[in-house]
Amino acid sequence: MCGRYAATARPEDLVEEFEVDEDLTSAPTRSILATPQLPPPGEPDHNMAPTKQAPVIVTRRPRGPAGEPAQAPHRQLRLLTWGLVPSWAKDTSGGPRMINARAETIAEKPAFARIADARRCLVPATGWYEWQPSPIATDAKGKPRKQPFFVHRADGEPLALAGLYEFWRDPARDRDDPLAWLATFTIVTQAAEPGLDRIHDRQPLVLDRADWRRWLDPDAALADVADLLAPPTLAQRAGLGRFAAYPVTPAVNGVRNNGPHLLDPAPDDTLFGVVDPTTGEVLDA
Repeated sequence: MCGRYAATARPEDLVEEFEVDEDLTSAPTRSILATPQLPPPGEPDHNMAPTKQAPVIVTRRPRGPAGEPAQAPHRQLRLLTWGLVPSWAKDTSGGPRMINARAETIAEKPAFARIADARRCLVPATGWYEWQPSPIATDAKGKPRKQPFFVHRADGEPLALAGLYEFWRDPARDRDDPLAWLATFTIVTQAAEPGLDRIHDRQPLVLDRADWRRWLDPDAALADVADLLAPPTLAQRAGLGRFAAYPVTPAVNGVRNNGPHLLDPAPDDTLFGVVDPTTGEVLDA
């Protein structure tokens, strides 16, 4: 699963990098957090966690006057809450349980099937975190010690995670009240690529720049982009190598911890029992 990532780019940089038509990150949004988000939504966040609001890119057709021709789709940058709340949900409590959608089953799951046809999004990220259980080292409870890794694109290209988004309306508020609507998203995951599977068996579905427009197209059904969800062939897997990964500090385990230091490589003398994702070697010193 993908349960934590870094989103360090500012909105103005995302607008340029992702060719956004409308930056809506300053628009009023509804949050499900009981206390103010830190860092504030839209600010660089090195420890993005479920229930936080994060920058997300969608393509939508603006509503025009009744009887007027449909307007052209606009690529928008919005702040959405991580953890999908279906439009038919009675309340927002289930969102934190739906932070990921498996690529293999999104066409079958009631919460994802309908929106996968028209409400697909891109989640910009600097990289994501994953935790590797050690084959030899244990924690204080005698369980395999888990080492956090940071995964990023090796070529320096922007990281765009495939996602789905949805709108939920609070029936207690007027429909025209902007805060009556909660916009949420989930990150699509797939089987991990070679090397990364030594850290965890799943990873986010990362889309290359050439595929962004197709994935975002609101007029394309899921069947039209199904090839982007398909697992890579053996020949493709042999030549992937899109990502680099390295161990980082366990400080990332705490959702309140934040800052650039979370991306610093962990000291070598702390890596006993860690498996090198490139070679498969277990570090014993």
